[in-house]
Amino acid sequence: MNIVGVDIGGTFTDLVGCIDGKIVTSKTSTTPADPTNGVAESLRLAKTDLPSLEEVLHGSTIAINTVLERKGARTALITTKGFRDVYAIGRSNRMEAFNLFFHRPQPLVPRHLTYEVNERLDPAGNVLKALDLAEVEAIARTLAEEKIDAVAVCLLHSYVDPVHERQIGEVLRRHHPKLFVTLSHEILREFREYERTSTTALNAYVGPRVSNYLGTLETYLRGEKFPGKIAIMRSNGGVMSLAQARVQPVSMMESGPVAGMIGAGRLAAHLGLERCIGFDMGGTTAKSSLITHGNPAVEDGYVIGGEASGQPMQLPVVDIVEVGTGGGSIAWTDETGGLHVGPRSAGADPGPACYGKGSGDPVITDADLVLGRINPQRFLNGGMKLDVAAAEAAIMERVGKPLGLSVREAALGITTIADTAMSLSVRAVSVNKGVDPRDTAMIAFGGAGPLHAVAIAREIFIPRVVIPKLPGTFSALGMLMASWRQDFVRTLIGRIGSLDKALVERVYAELAQDARAQLARDGIAESEAELTFFADLRYVGQEHALQIPAQTSELLTGDTSQIRDLFHVEHDQRYGQAAIEEALEVVNLRLVLTSARSDTIAEAWMSEPWVATDAMEESWRDVVFNDADKPLKTRILWRPALPAGFTFEGPAVVEEPNSTILIHPGDKVTVTATGHLLIDLHYDDKGEA
Repeated sequence: MNIVGVDIGGTFTDLVGCIDGKIVTSKTSTTPADPTNGVAESLRLAKTDLPSLEEVLHGSTIAINTVLERKGARTALITTKGFRDVYAIGRSNRMEAFNLFFHRPQPLVPRHLTYEVNERLDPAGNVLKALDLAEVEAIARTLAEEKIDAVAVCLLHSYVDPVHERQIGEVLRRHHPKLFVTLSHEILREFREYERTSTTALNAYVGPRVSNYLGTLETYLRGEKFPGKIAIMRSNGGVMSLAQARVQPVSMMESGPVAGMIGAGRLAAHLGLERCIGFDMGGTTAKSSLITHGNPAVEDGYVIGGEASGQPMQLPVVDIVEVGTGGGSIAWTDETGGLHVGPRSAGADPGPACYGKGSGDPVITDADLVLGRINPQRFLNGGMKLDVAAAEAAIMERVGKPLGLSVREAALGITTIADTAMSLSVRAVSVNKGVDPRDTAMIAFGGAGPLHAVAIAREIFIPRVVIPKLPGTFSALGMLMASWRQDFVRTLIGRIGSLDKALVERVYAELAQDARAQLARDGIAESEAELTFFADLRYVGQEHALQIPAQTSELLTGDTSQIRDLFHVEHDQRYGQAAIEEALEVVNLRLVLTSARSDTIAEAWMSEPWVATDAMEESWRDVVFNDADKPLKTRILWRPALPAGFTFEGPAVVEEPNSTILIHPGDKVTVTATGHLLIDLHYDDKGEA
């Protein structure tokens, strides 16, 4: 089977494909004005014959960047009368109590574009006040006058019965066929009106831009005679059809980073790592995720743009902590003489100063180059020569002179601050979750990940770092391993053991019916799918719930001892205690629908015996590690030439076509039988570096 995965990041567009049984790769600069150009160039560099491909898998940051940059559509919101301000009020908790500059999340839809309709259902779905269609018609005319591009419809109890939302949708689509309409029940059927409204608004806000981009991508691929299937990576770790992605773009907010974590999970299972941390550092951001038994954690909910003041999204998302520190993150000084790195990025254009495109802003890549860690002649496998003098000039002008530092001191300061910032994301998915990092390993990838991974691991005493094959394009590789996946949810509140059996069975049946309809839409046979049910349970009186496997309704309505025991164990693992005498209640029922890939080419390749492809070569150069005035004479190795079983000790730099690996003094490296690098960090008897 001939397939390719293409991952568009903020700086680079990566491709990994399995063509005629062989792995092909490419890496090229992203084109922000038209990301399709980056896709086309990556296919050309990989010498890919589109008519011979059977599937293209794709992930992109376009949806999340649209939100972060606030460049979405002119969007309106329609809600139940009396609830116009739910979206603006949000939650009353203040995440950063001592931040004098804290501000609440700013709605993507302004109040004057929020409209009320006179309708009402009760929490059981009974109609208390029928929808006034004349009122909806009037709103539709107003939307045309306001030149609205997208509209989100989120009524108070539509998660129980969407009858009124459907009526509104029919009116809007009849009046404005080109209007991007998002109805909340089509995105999720779950209570919590604020998060549901925010998710619906997010989908509408990014909808026109993402839908247009996906349409352009499809037009390009079909124009090049591509006959196969186009699948889009989604935030829950699975893939979906392009048609679904065009109507539910909110599902692909974290599509690129998630793919890398899926690949890291497969590698962890191959290496027998029970618990590890996936670390991905690209050009714009760095991401971390905890992986247990080969699976990254999936959380129900995510905040785009920061936990305190970002936009809530109430959908299943692989649990990733992201910081604005990537290879292209800009270093700058404030008025008090403080040095900062990020979150603003130089992006793909103009990029780092060393790209020679006229940028005067120093970034992390410039610092790594000045410190001797990057070979200016071998960047992107020699496809882009880096300008060392330009990097030195930018660092000196913007950092060195203001702080009275030499160029090397300034560069080392930049990398040190960046490493510390990135270590916080690793702490967030380990220490903050009660996991001792000393009991984990780190799997590092991304173009810049292997360059900084060891320093970050040393910050929190992680004993081993794994650098997979193809680390620079690993997220694209991860796409080739992702299963097709859909998530469905229904709110159902009540104490287990006292629930109405017929009601519970009906909700299970509705979820299964929705699943079969989705399988039919995407042309997947029921025999190829797996349905896994979960119940969101909590102690009566609690706010948040835990997802517990509940494959049959009997677990909730019959003998509930089994699911009670599962909940108590999970609660104890998560919070360190369990109140076994307390009553339990269910709040939601969930169905995870998956269909495993029919091919396992990418996974098989990761475990294939490694054979060196190039002749052994070795050189030396000065590299700065911890002292700007005392660079170390460092061994330089070419990874494609390293045979299986080869071992060496740092200081060393391992170069490969699309990434560079920095090995610190005293750390020991082993090339596994399958070609992955294991770096065992050196600590003294006191546990110090």
